[in-house]
Amino acid sequence: MPNPPRRRPVDRMPESAFQLLVEGVVDYAIFMLDPDGHVASWNSGAERIKGYRADDILGRHFSTFYPPEDIAAGKPDRELEIAIAEGRLEDEGWRLRKDGSRFWANVVITALFDATGDLRGFGKVTRDMTERRRAEQALLERRRLVHHLVEAQELERRRIAWDVHDDSIQSMVAVGMRLQLLADRVPEEHVATVTRLDQAVRSAVERLRMLVFRLRPPEIDRNGLVAALEEYLGDVAPMWDLAHAVRDELEREPPVDTAITIFRICQEALTNVHKHARATAVEITLSTVDRGTLVVIADDGIGISLTRDHQAGLEHFGMIEMRERAETAGGWWTLGIRPEGGTAVRFWLPTTSDTA
Repeated sequence: MPNPPRRRPVDRMPESAFQLLVEGVVDYAIFMLDPDGHVASWNSGAERIKGYRADDILGRHFSTFYPPEDIAAGKPDRELEIAIAEGRLEDEGWRLRKDGSRFWANVVITALFDATGDLRGFGKVTRDMTERRRAEQALLERRRLVHHLVEAQELERRRIAWDVHDDSIQSMVAVGMRLQLLADRVPEEHVATVTRLDQAVRSAVERLRMLVFRLRPPEIDRNGLVAALEEYLGDVAPMWDLAHAVRDELEREPPVDTAITIFRICQEALTNVHKHARATAVEITLSTVDRGTLVVIADDGIGISLTRDHQAGLEHFGMIEMRERAETAGGWWTLGIRPEGGTAVRFWLPTTSDTA
């Protein structure tokens, strides 16, 4: 076998070219510190981000960039100590520009040692992350708001469900019992009317019980999430002509708040299957994955590729609601095509959420 061709050694970049590279970078502040933490070099990115010209900052201690509270806490010196001990340090926090304004910075400090192991100084790279942090904070605030709105909605649903159950349903059940007693006492010509009234009351009670279930499924509190989904599917799937199944692969039941979020997402997904998928069967699988609950809602319908027009509408309504609920709870949500046909909604929620 012939020997492979030898690779030509890569020439090292001349020091002047490397200096040009560092000087030309404007998105990062790249500069050197001497062993005591004084600024020894300055690039154009540092000038753009921090506002100092080289003549203004060379020779000054790098603690100049730290807010007073960090200086009082000894943070600059502590960061150099960590960089020396561990080779490098990465941190995010507030830093100061020349004009005194603050910006959120990602900072990497690298300790530089010569061949004999002596400390020669530090390399420091700073990136202005203010816009990203502002966007992250806005997203976090939005999710907190959605979380609190959903929480308030669930509390109101629970209140209405209890009111309907304890007041309206119980009163109508009492009316039904009186009608049954009355049917045995009224003249024959009124029996049919009383019977129809009794049937109407029974039907109304069943509809109210379904409303209570949709507002706050009692099975979640009594027997857990799987039982609540089985009961819900058992009620709606026959009306939608859907064969259905719930596969329980959970190692443990999720907490009640998480279970309610899962139930709501499943409700919306099943409604979309009924309205848009033209499916004949649907299956919900729940499993414990990565210290959370993974849910897959699979149908045998026509698939999203054939309902692109419908998807445009769903993207603005049902899909957004499901995704928002999952992400607000600290999880994720996806929609995809099944290899065997149909679509599958997949989402995962952590066992606990820190979004509150």
